[in-house]
Amino acid sequence: MIKFERALDFKLTLAYTVSGMSQERTFSEQITAVVTSWPGVDAGSGSRGEFAFTLGRRDIGHLHGDRVAHFGFPKEVWAGLFEQGRIDYHPVFPGKPGFAARDIASEADVRDVIELLRINYDRAVARHGLPEAAAV
Repeated sequence: MIKFERALDFKLTLAYTVSGMSQERTFSEQITAVVTSWPGVDAGSGSRGEFAFTLGRRDIGHLHGDRVAHFGFPKEVWAGLFEQGRIDYHPVFPGKPGFAARDIASEADVRDVIELLRINYDRAVARHGLPEAAAV
């Protein structure tokens, strides 16, 4: 079983200024700001109401508003994350390892969702490299 440590250090900016006014960022805005800063990551709406993060043609995970994130992991990776309590079964695939869900209800959840997306990002880059447009 693979164990994942929470060693990634992401600095989140929780507020931003618009015309001199400070505005709180939603959970999805915080996640999107960090994840789209990684080379080669694109983000946008999908066909099922999700907001997907992609590296080239590979989906590294997606959000459903500010409440839940969904991922796909190799079964061994999934088992380690599940054992640590970091993910649960995907609601469309109950009882099927590999597809994962993570509720988002706090700043700690935001950080962990970013770390989970980073696991998939790092796996994809290690296996396939960066998309050509990002590698230039």
